[in-house]
Amino acid sequence: MRIKAAVVNKKDGKFEMKNDVELADMQADDLQVHMVASGICHSDEALRKGTAEIGYPIVLGHEGSGIVEKVGPEVKDFKPGDHVVLSFYGCGNCINCLKGIPTQCLNYAANNLSGVRPDGSAHFTENGHDVADMFDQSSFTTTTVVRERNAVKVSKDLDLRQLGPLGCGYVTGSGTVFNTLKPEPGSTIAVFGTGAVGLAAMMAGRISGCTKVIAIDIVPSRLKLAKELGATDAINSKDEDAVEAIKKLTDGHGVDYAVDTTGVKKVMEDSIQALAQGGTTATIAVTDQHIDLDTWNDLCTSDRKIVGVNMGDSIPQVDIPRLIRFYKLGMFDFDKTEKFYKFDDINQANTDSVSGKTIKPVLVIDDDYKPGD
Repeated sequence: MRIKAAVVNKKDGKFEMKNDVELADMQADDLQVHMVASGICHSDEALRKGTAEIGYPIVLGHEGSGIVEKVGPEVKDFKPGDHVVLSFYGCGNCINCLKGIPTQCLNYAANNLSGVRPDGSAHFTENGHDVADMFDQSSFTTTTVVRERNAVKVSKDLDLRQLGPLGCGYVTGSGTVFNTLKPEPGSTIAVFGTGAVGLAAMMAGRISGCTKVIAIDIVPSRLKLAKELGATDAINSKDEDAVEAIKKLTDGHGVDYAVDTTGVKKVMEDSIQALAQGGTTATIAVTDQHIDLDTWNDLCTSDRKIVGVNMGDSIPQVDIPRLIRFYKLGMFDFDKTEKFYKFDDINQANTDSVSGKTIKPVLVIDDDYKPGD
């Protein structure tokens, strides 16, 4: 099947719209999905630039939403017409998947970051040459095929254009708090970086009952939005020392929990120094930067901890519906971070994401889609 897709042909190359990309044939447990929209994530940018690399040419995108067109004979829980959000693929069979931790799937890299389908076949081809995929999904396309495990069914009364980022950015930030840090009511949390992932973590902190939810950034407009979305305090680390400011806000103790979404060396180090005794910081950014750490003085003497978290330790089929329930209650207003772009304007949308002009760009792939269809 021939589709339209945004292809990156080389390291640090621009997205190029191609109308002659061939989509792989469906397999027994596949869904064929008509794409309605897709968020742009900083992980897409890391792969485009080569900070992380799968291979080129590649079709990126991993925050897709769409409508099921066809299902394979082994598919049990989906039918044509279902509305879905797409996320990562967990095999479901390894020991970690069976423990309920698909983000630690022993086959995670092979299934999501190898550039090919779980069985090793090509997801896309162009002029007879293989084109790499991402997350066994590649949502920067008009149509894709995914495994049943990639998909999460959502209600048809929701706007599919808004929902795609729930598959990565929002579930990563919120899941880091809900599933990994698990803050107790009355505890304190600081979130470094108020992009989509950081704001999701911040809203999750507020939902969890943290009495101090501190947002740190250098962009005033983002800090203003953070306050609207539930931050109790906002710190512009361009104007003041973030660690000192956090200590003042917590009676000199520091915070119980911190989340770094920036991947910036100094900021990651600050997220550790801002911890109270016994505190934990989660580092979740895709980054090539390294930190300087004195394990005895920075960690041991204060019993502090650092954890790395992949995809918010989430189970998409559990966590995405939970976020939608919070959204309906007015507790998780993720849509306030989004701005819609036409699919053909993908390079401008990506530029606006990288510059920070837009927190969460969403590509509207189907211009004819109407919410409630």
